Amino acid sequence: MDAVGAALVGGALTGAGIGAVQWWAADGALGRPAGWIVASAVGLTAGAALVGYDTDLGALALMGLVTGAALGAAQGLVLAREGPRGLAVPWGLAMPVLFALGWSVASVTGIGVDDQFTVFGAGGALLFMLLSGLLLARFTPARAQVT
Repeated sequence: MDAVGAALVGGALTGAGIGAVQWWAADGALGRPAGWIVASAVGLTAGAALVGYDTDLGALALMGLVTGAALGAAQGLVLAREGPRGLAVPWGLAMPVLFALGWSVASVTGIGVDDQFTVFGAGGALLFMLLSGLLLARFTPARAQVT
């Protein structure tokens, strides 16, 4: 992503894909799928233009903070309306930190960030999924097992 149009389209498509996988992995605990996926698509369109499409560690961390704040706000609103309300604020506050960490890991682990990807690489994704999964587990009730 090195232009506004590419950032908007790439962010929306990537966000929709990530949102769909998050909703599926959370087994419906995040509200209705359409709201979650749209919020994710909208949230990931922010950030790249703010740092002039730079790819150094500081720029990527700042982009992660901004993108995570937009994503966290959008997803937090969905949680407040449709999902576990107790998760809305912690989720919204965690996303800027988790996205900044994800992009920072991508930068320091040798992922080709100069190629202008729409989201961080595997190392950042693993860290993000682990920490967001722990957050989800902490703020959502356990489901009873049917035997």
